[in-house]
Amino acid sequence: MRKVFQAELHQVGEELIQIATLVQQALASARTAFLDADIQVAEEVISNDARIDFLQNDLDERSIDILALQAPVASDLRMIVGALRMSASLERMGDLARHLAQLARLRFPEPVLPESMRGHFEQMFDIDLKLLTRMISVLEDRDISEADEIFVLKSELNLKHQQVFEMLAAPDWDSSVPTAVDVTLASRYLERIGDHGVSVARKVSYLVTGDWAPVSDTHPTGHGHIGADAGE
Repeated sequence: MRKVFQAELHQVGEELIQIATLVQQALASARTAFLDADIQVAEEVISNDARIDFLQNDLDERSIDILALQAPVASDLRMIVGALRMSASLERMGDLARHLAQLARLRFPEPVLPESMRGHFEQMFDIDLKLLTRMISVLEDRDISEADEIFVLKSELNLKHQQVFEMLAAPDWDSSVPTAVDVTLASRYLERIGDHGVSVARKVSYLVTGDWAPVSDTHPTGHGHIGADAGE
């Protein structure tokens, strides 16, 4: 019976990684749709978000079943509670990627951004994609020492987000009010994706250590997928 329980925990961890990978793919595609006014790619991102939602619901139902039937304690309980909270963050990241694609669809065939801001948003997308790569690595390896890079990337993203408001307030800003709204929303979506990535990293730290301290304050190491050896 214990082997079945551990297999179920491992499956939960694998599903978290699967959802995180789909989110990364969604954001990469949203980048193309948003920056290049690619309506076909935008439609794909929007429709594919249902897959992320389905997987999140499935993972949550599986986790609740484990709580009800197995009554886990200690690290096993942390695993299940953490998975429920991480799945919500991942699903929200997928929604934010969808929102970026929806902006591209809304303004098609025109681009969302004025050309002067394209390079800035390319950098914001790239930071988020790097952050997602690190987040997936943390989910796979449970090596919290890697998570410090997530905090560095989030600091860079915060700066880029603040610079967007400075650009909008600059005397030479001459685009329309709808464009200013779109730019503000897009920057906020990208900044929030980073927030959720940090949240996932902190929850992995909680799984590994049992301590809700910020990831940057602890440097435990661990190996294997999130679900692996969860009972140790």
